[in-house]
Amino acid sequence: MTVTRPQVLLLYYTYTQQTLMVIEAMAGVLRERGCEVRQARIEFTDPRYADRFSRFPLRHALLDILGMLPAQLRRATGEIRIPEEAREGEYDLVCIGSPTWWLTTCMPIRSFMKSDAAARLLKQKRFAAFVVCRRYWRNNLKTVRKLGAKQGGEYLGGIHFTFAGGQILSLLSLLDYLGQGDHRERYLGVRIPPPNLKPDYLLQARAFANELADRLSGEIER
Repeated sequence: MTVTRPQVLLLYYTYTQQTLMVIEAMAGVLRERGCEVRQARIEFTDPRYADRFSRFPLRHALLDILGMLPAQLRRATGEIRIPEEAREGEYDLVCIGSPTWWLTTCMPIRSFMKSDAAARLLKQKRFAAFVVCRRYWRNNLKTVRKLGAKQGGEYLGGIHFTFAGGQILSLLSLLDYLGQGDHRERYLGVRIPPPNLKPDYLLQARAFANELADRLSGEIER
């Protein structure tokens, strides 16, 4: 008797590597549950913006972040490179990791979700999504869900992961991190929280991956 292993693609964009941390946590669980897992990182190659994201930390953190605001407000798309894993392959599940930029889906992920490659990948396929953000996640997750369904996918569910601190302190922490590349206890004399994911992200990511694995196991066994 041949047992079919569920095929899973974890597709994402990341600049600070926080989204990748979630991807790796989920991949470990899914492999433990018997899934064949591939990871695919979208690259942001648009010549209008790519140079600022080619280095870490940013050269001019505040200006570089503000510079993305007009494009994000008009929900613009840009040039990206889509890895081969996301261009071909029959997957039982595609999970999309999307950072929040200016209250909504980041341009690289939005660009992919509107592409012909996404149409081929998601048509009549199940997909899930997760959002990595400071505070605001609803619009991002809603957008990924809407665009995925428009491409013919079946949405299984989503989750969000946030950084520490309230609205103001988390912003100060992010600006300091993007400008310095590491965590400092104070920014402009103000004590700030760590800039990265809250420590409980690992448990949440593993729990979400197990939920998805349960869904896949149920489908495979039918």
